Amino acid sequence: MASVDVTRIAGNIGALNALNSLAHINQQLSVHQTRLATGKQINEAADDPAGLSLATTFDVRRQGLQTALKGIGDAKNLLSTMEGGLTKVQDILVKMRNKALEARGSTIGDSERNAIKTQLQAFRDEIDDIVKQTQWNGTDLLSSSSGSGSSVAKTFLTGPDATGGTNSFTFAAGTKISANQGFQAKTSTLNATGLGLDDTALNVSSTSYSDLAVTNIEAALNAVKEGVSQVGAFTARLTFKEEALTVQSTNTEAAYNRIMNANMAQEQVEASKYAILQQTATAMLAQANVAPQFLLSLFR
Repeated sequence: MASVDVTRIAGNIGALNALNSLAHINQQLSVHQTRLATGKQINEAADDPAGLSLATTFDVRRQGLQTALKGIGDAKNLLSTMEGGLTKVQDILVKMRNKALEARGSTIGDSERNAIKTQLQAFRDEIDDIVKQTQWNGTDLLSSSSGSGSSVAKTFLTGPDATGGTNSFTFAAGTKISANQGFQAKTSTLNATGLGLDDTALNVSSTSYSDLAVTNIEAALNAVKEGVSQVGAFTARLTFKEEALTVQSTNTEAAYNRIMNANMAQEQVEASKYAILQQTATAMLAQANVAPQFLLSLFR
């Protein structure tokens, strides 16, 4: 700071020093007031260029993690829908097995066997309806729109990055829930490439045929049970990924917050300090402006 020579009034160095100090104080007060108003420590690139670049990187990842978490939630809902359909089909197959078991005994006649066959066919047709109604966003989950077993793999977003690998995984439903183990819904029946429950497979006209019907239904039941297990395994995997991403999201948010957001208590202290200094600097500027007036006494 320049030294003050009170005998040289044209420059008024004392007032200039006070004015420069006041300008600096006003600038600092404005910075802290802006931080208090926005809650952010970095409000423009000039505040901290490197910090802003790093914070932006964290922000991009933070938002990517949130998008991935939403995707996992949607995927779990999809799998829950699929599991619900499979579970209901499983329940129906259990009832069908019980009915086929009734037909094995010699205590019932032909009319009762025909009634059981009719009921088995009705149960099978209900399976058709459940398969066709199990959809997600217009996409069949247990069969394709053409009526064949689902062979289109479902890819779920499980990570925040643009590349594949650990950021997504595929639920290959066509591997387990298709062909001889899957669902192939037709207008009225499921054929042999589906669950294999055609009219011949459900024939209970005699004890031997009833034994075969029980075997066919049990095969279909095993296929559905395997499908339920697979859906459950993928749902559990999604839950693990959801928990891991939640921890990552919290840590990334903390890193972003440390760099980008203001310490409000500290900013309030600084703002109060500079508000007081603003008043004192203004008073000193006023005094500096009138200080050279004592020289007038020399001209009396």
